[in-house]
Amino acid sequence: MKNIDELAVFCKRKGFVYPTAEIYGGLSGFYDFGPYGVELKNSIKAEWWRTHVLQRADITGMDGSIITNPQVWEASGHISSFTDLLLDCKKCGNRLRADQFIEEKLGIKAEGQPVQGIKQIISEKRLKCPKCGSGFSEPKSFNLMFTTMVGPVGENSSIAYLRPETAQLMFACFKLVSENARLKLPFGIAQTGKAFRNEISPRDFLFRVREFEQMEIEYFIKPGQDCPFLGEVMNHTLNVLSREMQKKKQEPKKIKIKDLIAKEIMLSWHAYWLAFEQKWFTGLGAKKENFRVRQHLSEEKSHYASDTWDLEYNFPFGWKEILGVANRADFDLKQHMKNSGQDLAWFDQETGKKIIPHVIAEPSLGVERAFLVFMLEAYEYNKERDNIVLKLHPKLAPIKAAVFPLVSNKPELVNLAKKVYDDLKNEFSCFYDSAGSIGRRYARQDELGTPFCITIDFDSIKSNDATIRIRDSTKQERIKLSGLKQKIKEMIQ
Repeated sequence: MKNIDELAVFCKRKGFVYPTAEIYGGLSGFYDFGPYGVELKNSIKAEWWRTHVLQRADITGMDGSIITNPQVWEASGHISSFTDLLLDCKKCGNRLRADQFIEEKLGIKAEGQPVQGIKQIISEKRLKCPKCGSGFSEPKSFNLMFTTMVGPVGENSSIAYLRPETAQLMFACFKLVSENARLKLPFGIAQTGKAFRNEISPRDFLFRVREFEQMEIEYFIKPGQDCPFLGEVMNHTLNVLSREMQKKKQEPKKIKIKDLIAKEIMLSWHAYWLAFEQKWFTGLGAKKENFRVRQHLSEEKSHYASDTWDLEYNFPFGWKEILGVANRADFDLKQHMKNSGQDLAWFDQETGKKIIPHVIAEPSLGVERAFLVFMLEAYEYNKERDNIVLKLHPKLAPIKAAVFPLVSNKPELVNLAKKVYDDLKNEFSCFYDSAGSIGRRYARQDELGTPFCITIDFDSIKSNDATIRIRDSTKQERIKLSGLKQKIKEMIQ
């Protein structure tokens, strides 16, 4: 994949992702997911939930409201601090996000720079509007939250916000969830769902949008508690770019988790979750060499974080964050206790004292960014077949199996193929296709990422079997119809 625009064109053509309401000209930063995109997206979320919640005894789930009491956002600091710096061209009115513009023009990190720092860079480097070449007005803060009204418009209505992240209600509901789930520290609360950010300049297809979904965990521990799961990942290797390495302009280094801990480069919880999340991606087909972990510079850190590491992916437009692991300490619980007047402290039965749990790790992943990663990893033009082959992991593939009659003008073949399709679709997402040659039908399914194609031919009627064709190798095998379900189950794992 040479550029993100090529992927966007492919996604639209094959029914994965469309610009929203394109018949009306669309709307920047918003996308609609087509019949295959929604299945891929749902599979990503299902695999994440299965790995992070269903298969773990220490994590439970919840689903918070998109619109909530605005005092939540006052307590969290979003109303006062959730901003980006905006640049306005004095002449043509072109609007740019300051840090992104500087990064693209100069190749330096500018995220988190204060107004004065941005002004100084623009002045010293004589940066001008890329559209008309004119100067910029003073940089100004722009709050990224979408506002809305609750209740009938008028005296009785009140301002509220579309949530800019999924985290806060996991803190606000902390006491209820912990009591109901009967979990002991350390434990996590997980949530998936929509979030909204009024980005100044959405870009790079699904990477930076205004409406997106998150898959997020707030993991609570006793203050100072070490990670008890570290043994699972001690020999795992990460490609590391620490704060010090960035200051010295060094290249990332491959370091084992045990050495990261021994050298005190990162905390045990950060090391564990970064390894865990990278293994989740590679377990679903992504290449390890396309990932690195980067520590936030001091000026980049969010107002609530004492330390943050990002899991980054090598996109066609450069290394960018796909997942952040932030050390929020006790900031959020204390803020909500202070602003609500409610006691959210945890009673520690071992000491008989109340404590404020810390969130030292907050694995937060965007669904759309994960979508991009898996699509970029899978997208391949095959010269021999002369078509795109989307080598998605079978667990993620929108269609698990396609069923074809060899020809469409023989009722006995069509009837048996439909019977097989009806049987399989009760277990898997399936597709029935009888149009065109077998070769063309294979090619269509290759482009959709379908891992298995099942052809019903004349021998099938005699022998009660079928040919199953494997997408990646094109190898074919005869399988008894009675064993098809089990065979597909085994190959999906």
